[in-house]
Amino acid sequence: MNPQRRALLRAGSLAAALPLTAGAGSAAAASAAALAPPLPLVPAGTTPEMLASNQAYWQAVAAQYDTTDAVVQLDNAFWGSMARPVLRHYERQLSMVNRDNAWYARMRFPADFEAARAAAARALGVGIDEIVLTRGATEALQVLIAGYNRLQPGDAVLYADIDYDNMITVTRWLQQRRGAQVVSIAMPEPFTHENVIAAYVAAMERHPKLKLMLLTHVNHRNGMVLPVAEISRLARARGIDVIVDTAHGFGQLDMTIPDLQADFAGINLHKWIGAPVGVGAAYIKRGRLVDIDPYMGEPQGGKAGDDIRTRVHTGTVNFAAYLSLPAALDLHAQIGVANKQARLRQLRNRWVEAARGIDGIEVLASSDPRLTSAIASFRLKGKTSVADNFALSKKLVQEHGIFAVPRDGLASGACVRVTPGIFTPESHLDKLIDALRQVAKG
Repeated sequence: MNPQRRALLRAGSLAAALPLTAGAGSAAAASAAALAPPLPLVPAGTTPEMLASNQAYWQAVAAQYDTTDAVVQLDNAFWGSMARPVLRHYERQLSMVNRDNAWYARMRFPADFEAARAAAARALGVGIDEIVLTRGATEALQVLIAGYNRLQPGDAVLYADIDYDNMITVTRWLQQRRGAQVVSIAMPEPFTHENVIAAYVAAMERHPKLKLMLLTHVNHRNGMVLPVAEISRLARARGIDVIVDTAHGFGQLDMTIPDLQADFAGINLHKWIGAPVGVGAAYIKRGRLVDIDPYMGEPQGGKAGDDIRTRVHTGTVNFAAYLSLPAALDLHAQIGVANKQARLRQLRNRWVEAARGIDGIEVLASSDPRLTSAIASFRLKGKTSVADNFALSKKLVQEHGIFAVPRDGLASGACVRVTPGIFTPESHLDKLIDALRQVAKG
């Protein structure tokens, strides 16, 4: 049984009869909305695209973050920095938990944890009974992929070259766990909305025993936004389930989980939402819980087995991280996800479109806004090896003070990934372009 649920059951009526300890999580949750930072009001009639060019507004947003001046930081995809109000909230909760220890953890945390789960469910656009909080998307997707129990020996499962390494590993493991045939595809390059969908359709037709597909909403290699909803509908019509990795989708794209048209999804809340590191969620659509095995030894069937929290057993968690999730969600809502998406797209396009005009630079990105996220990648033309791109990343740091990370795994070869954040100034992208012009000259 999930530890928070177990603690809640054990505490029971005892907790209700006890006085609230100073600084307990329920007070923290109640005050979360008040901690959103003061930001300028957006003038009436301002669209997200118009706001994306409002430098004063985004400077005010950037002022809510502490950022390094050691380098030009263009790797904001690892995790999302907490804004100062969220960080202050997290520090207070950490101090309270450290002080009150088991007294708080056993008596009050279960209710506060459920309040955080409810806040996450509202933001995701799903019922609280459809999500369970995890330590990140990796844990969530491991639970979903490994626990998917509808496979029979000989059934096929599919992944693509854009999928996350750990998720590919778990998908391959289904051969041992379920006797499944594991197949893979490579995304076309250059990629378009049409040829990406066509690649998945061809795979479905080529593998008539296909029963499960892993779909990465926004991949960490070149940032392509996969047309998940369209592919999910095509799969459903053929009796194929999909598990969606939206670690990089939710929080930077203007969407909620039902928009994916999928019954299972793994979610990160410490990337584009900006919660403390170690917060994510697994989504299982209502009515599909039976198709994901309970965690080892947890109840199966009956009232207890119908609780989504039996699908994850994390153990002792970072209490303060979950207590700070509502504050992060409040700030996210205050800025507005459509506004964030428009700003990130503008920053991405600023360097991508300029880099397309540099001889010797190959940009791995589409101009189709349907396929566009904050993330995009590049490499020197003809330089596709991992060693080449590690060397290129090192050169950018050592000679130009720009931090962008090498990525491998694409069928077309390795690349260097660039990811601005909502606090990234345009001047940082201009420095990148200047550096690329010099690097391309050799």
